[in-house]
Amino acid sequence: MSTATKPKHIGRNISRIRELKGMKQEALAQAIGSNQQAISIIENSETVDEERLANIAKALGVTVEAIESFSEENVFNYFNTFNESVSNSNFGHNNICNFNPLDKVVELYERLVQAEKDKNEYLEKLLKGK
Repeated sequence: MSTATKPKHIGRNISRIRELKGMKQEALAQAIGSNQQAISIIENSETVDEERLANIAKALGVTVEAIESFSEENVFNYFNTFNESVSNSNFGHNNICNFNPLDKVVELYERLVQAEKDKNEYLEKLLKGK
């Protein structure tokens, strides 16, 4: 059993950061003056040359160090810390949803269905009037 740590997979880190930012490979490719296939190759590579890594970091709006040291655990810790600080602050309100969003969707759908029924009744009345 080896205690040596395996090197970070830089391409995978780039991919995860890009996905977290909601960016497609095509958008990143355009930002660095490349193509989608090249981004796919980069994201499957364990290492990336420094100049290209710097360009990618700039396009993603992060530092090279952020890409090199990226970990899922750090992301979750960051967001947990962020949520705790927001909930502990005195904004005068909380961000807890006090209704079921699905109920709102159903309510909207029912209103749309009723509007269509009303429209159909009106059109039938018009046709019978002629």
